[in-house]
Amino acid sequence: MAVIIPTNKSVEIFEGLHLYHGGISNCSMRVRMTLIEKGLDWESHHLDLKKKENITDDYFGINPNGLVPTLIDNGVVHIESNDIIDYLDETYAEPSLRHGDEAELMGWLHLAAAIHVPACKPYVYATKMAPKIKKTAEEQAKYNALQQNEELKNFHAKHEGDKNFSTSDLDKATAILDACFFKLEKTLEGRKWIMGDHYSLADISWIPLHFVIVGCGYSFEPYPNVIRWAEEFAKKDSFKEGVLKWCPDFADV
Repeated sequence: MAVIIPTNKSVEIFEGLHLYHGGISNCSMRVRMTLIEKGLDWESHHLDLKKKENITDDYFGINPNGLVPTLIDNGVVHIESNDIIDYLDETYAEPSLRHGDEAELMGWLHLAAAIHVPACKPYVYATKMAPKIKKTAEEQAKYNALQQNEELKNFHAKHEGDKNFSTSDLDKATAILDACFFKLEKTLEGRKWIMGDHYSLADISWIPLHFVIVGCGYSFEPYPNVIRWAEEFAKKDSFKEGVLKWCPDFADV
């Protein structure tokens, strides 16, 4: 569980559930969907990532990585989206989003988290986002001063100034995504949802990845089971309210 002590103490007096999130953030999507599925009331603190509203002293004082989402539950700060959805399901038990083998379920959450920086972010930035969120020299200096996470610093250094992601970066990201969605395709053979007959945290963790990369041009033609699964997902209110309400079409971002 990723619980941190914020340096921005203003959030420690918050009562109830508060979510700092970005409309176009796939990590934010999974937390919004979980909150909706659980029927929980929450206060929205939306940050426009294209306007770099997350790159401020105040927000880095809440989340030291400057990433969204951040959940505050009665003054306790939680970061990392897959840890957050796991926390929400354990803390607010009904309706449960845990089904099937626990180790398999957690394996899907851990895999989604593990490929975020090596695969999902490079693919999305290289194909779509990098030109849209170029930082000025002043903004870059601000980010570098605030960001202490070396992995994230190295990632964003690849598109600072006039730099672009290399073909090698995109090829590596694509290879990881191919392997993961091949695994998902095989898992969904004969299953409605990832864990079987019941919709779970595993599905919530993975559908935002599908949504954003298909919006970046990734083809799911080799994965008919994944296509069927995503079409089923599109019927759910939590997808409509947690994803489409905030980002109607990632292809238009």
